[in-house]
Amino acid sequence: MWRGRTVSVVLPTYNEKGSIRQFIEDVLATGVVDEVVVVNNNAAAGTSEEVAKTAAREVIEPQQGYGFASRRGLAEATGDYIVLAEPDGTFVARDVLKLLAYAEDFDVVYGTRTARELIWEGANMGWFLKWGNWAVAKLMEILFNSTNLTDVGCTMRLISRPALQRIRSHFQVGGSHFGPEMMLLSFSYGLRVIQIPVNYRQRVGRSSVTGSNRVAFALGLRMIGLILAFRLQTWRGRRAGRRTTLRTGNDPV
Repeated sequence: MWRGRTVSVVLPTYNEKGSIRQFIEDVLATGVVDEVVVVNNNAAAGTSEEVAKTAAREVIEPQQGYGFASRRGLAEATGDYIVLAEPDGTFVARDVLKLLAYAEDFDVVYGTRTARELIWEGANMGWFLKWGNWAVAKLMEILFNSTNLTDVGCTMRLISRPALQRIRSHFQVGGSHFGPEMMLLSFSYGLRVIQIPVNYRQRVGRSSVTGSNRVAFALGLRMIGLILAFRLQTWRGRRAGRRTTLRTGNDPV
């Protein structure tokens, strides 16, 4: 519990058998986490056995994809604050406290992995991934006039329950670009948002996405397409709203 409010941590898992147990234990050791929800997304054999050795609760999400797993976990979590993270060894559990420190002032707290001082030796954050994430983040920042953004791919974040209830019904992405969709929705619905630096370490095992620059590049293009489509959609919606106002004579809502 954090200042009288309950805290849930949601961990989507696919290929994190070698790291998930330790991360769960580290998260619970912070002393502020009331619930850990593990979303088994067709995970590697033996993952459930590792989770069973902890106090975490496991749920099964058969639809393959990071977005589907994350959305299931967000729906299952019961906390007033919900932290989303990947249990692959790249994140440091104590950064949950860092996210919570901003929770009273912001509806959503996004992490960024691009702070040089917090990128650990061996972390998969070379020139291509770091500046590619930065460039796409800046595109989002400019198009949506958002808070300062330096990373669109960081999967460690916190959202309050009221904020989640405002945007959850609008989730559509089931794949790896769910993270940017969540960011876009938080901006579009006027949520108070900030992005803060978090630690980023070497992954335990190989990532199916960032382990290949080719796959990461393709994901980046998909993120850009999502951002541009989202911006176009919101512009069209605003123009339609203005036309309705002119026809009816009502003030815009």
